[in-house]
Amino acid sequence: MRAPRSLMAAIGPDAVTAAAKGSPLFARYGETVDRESAYEKLTAKIAAPPPPAPADAPAPAPEPQPRRERAEPGMVAEVLGSPVVKSFLRSAATALGREITRGLFGTRRRR
Repeated sequence: MRAPRSLMAAIGPDAVTAAAKGSPLFARYGETVDRESAYEKLTAKIAAPPPPAPADAPAPAPEPQPRRERAEPGMVAEVLGSPVVKSFLRSAATALGREITRGLFGTRRRR
């Protein structure tokens, strides 16, 4: 047995053009506009030569900044840099964070 022919088919280009021109939006969107893309703007900016420097006055050279001497770390910095103190502070912060989270979500241990 044969399959029946489909009654649906694409309309022709003339019908598409007529429907587009009959639309109330054709006045605003009917004209094709080719705007400059961001890529075109960027490549034009890169390809453009830099503006020439004024010839009457040479650009002054920046003055070098004097080097600052590093101060030796103080007693507090030495203590906080210790691995033992770092480990203690990390475990204390973890316990504090856990208790805050338990308090917020209502799972705190009751005494």
